[in-house]
Amino acid sequence: MRPPAIVWDGFAVRGTRKRHSARTRLIRDRFSRNIGSMDPFGHQQYLIRRKLLTLVHTDFRLLSPSGEAVLWGRKQGFKLKESIRIFADESMEREVLSIQARQMIDFSATYDVSDSRERRKVGALRRKGLRSILRDEWLLLDPEDRQIATLQEDSQGKALLRRFLSNLIPQSFDILMGGATVAEVRQHFNPIRFRLEIDFSLDSRNQLDRRLGVAAAVLLSLIEGRQD
Repeated sequence: MRPPAIVWDGFAVRGTRKRHSARTRLIRDRFSRNIGSMDPFGHQQYLIRRKLLTLVHTDFRLLSPSGEAVLWGRKQGFKLKESIRIFADESMEREVLSIQARQMIDFSATYDVSDSRERRKVGALRRKGLRSILRDEWLLLDPEDRQIATLQEDSQGKALLRRFLSNLIPQSFDILMGGATVAEVRQHFNPIRFRLEIDFSLDSRNQLDRRLGVAAAVLLSLIEGRQD
């Protein structure tokens, strides 16, 4: 009598227990490699959540629309130049993106964004120092430091209210390319836990590199932490 077939990820596995066990391990290993190779920057929306009660480093994670954590990050403490690393695993061993400040102290700070897997620069983020006093504004740059997009706080009026009356008003930002909005960044009001959402669904033609957009949202979430 033939042993029953067992289906694993679309494959029927049939044979003795020993052969079944060996084949199952092979299929499981291949399935795990496929899961690990999925692009963590392939989602349309992310929710950034900072970890509470961290003493030295600032840890955070990015959730997919289904609520599953897909990226984990850390802003390293006690660094003369700000350094942020983003990983594809919770153990923080598989680094996929780095955000590195160019200078130690700079009112118009510039941060280089690099793909750690490909070991190449994706672009850069530069804060408009004077303009950001009253309304936050950033430039998104390509690998040659040419401007490709602008990130701007939603309105001058709300920006002034946030700075001079109440920091309880959630922040909102738009990323613009050629005058059109390609991504929206929205803070969720929560006095205990900081949460920031970035939505790329308006970018139907994928004009904006998702890695650069995610890096911009991460920087906003960490800078907002210093302003609270």
